[in-house]
Amino acid sequence: GVEEQRVNVIADFQALQSQLGDGYRVEASIVTWESSNVIKVPASSLFRVGTNWAVFAVEEGKVIQRQIEIGHRNSFEAEVVKGLSAGTPVVLHPSNQLQNGTLIEVANKQ
Repeated sequence: GVEEQRVNVIADFQALQSQLGDGYRVEASIVTWESSNVIKVPASSLFRVGTNWAVFAVEEGKVIQRQIEIGHRNSFEAEVVKGLSAGTPVVLHPSNQLQNGTLIEVANKQ
């Protein structure tokens, strides 16, 4: 994808060196960033307004367009640095027809 970055990873397998044979495979999970206190939103809730990021927050049965500032991001979610409080629901897949102030009904989480 456009935001995908590839990097070389050098791993040291000294303890297993004698046990590795032809055709071995290594599966790894590499953490590039983490934090214990982050407000995050699904990436599918983000949209652009000019050069800024925005979401539709849900407040009192209405959608309110909120300009937000995002930090770290991947394909699934984005860190919200500014513009949204923790726990505020957002519209997951906003359509182009959705407008500020539109009344909506929130589906129950299951």
